Amino acid sequence: MTLVTTDAFDASAAWQLSPRVSLRDETFGALAYHHDTRRLVFLKSRPLVSLVRRLGEFATASDAVTALVPSAEHDRYVAALRSLARSEILCGS
Repeated sequence: MTLVTTDAFDASAAWQLSPRVSLRDETFGALAYHHDTRRLVFLKSRPLVSLVRRLGEFATASDAVTALVPSAEHDRYVAALRSLARSEILCGS
């Protein structure tokens, strides 16, 4: 498997938590630390943390959002995933 990191988030593609990122659970959600860039990112909800952790289980990010997020919140979570991809917390696979 070749991991690809990109600014162009495509929800119809496969994504996963970058292997270079550690998540630390917090009461508000989690802290994501990228070991290469040393960037620290706040994931501000537990449902988002669950989605990020489980992304790799689904064929596409869109499939993960559909399965794990209430339909009224899909756009908000796709926007959050787009931001996490820009921050290199997520990578395409």
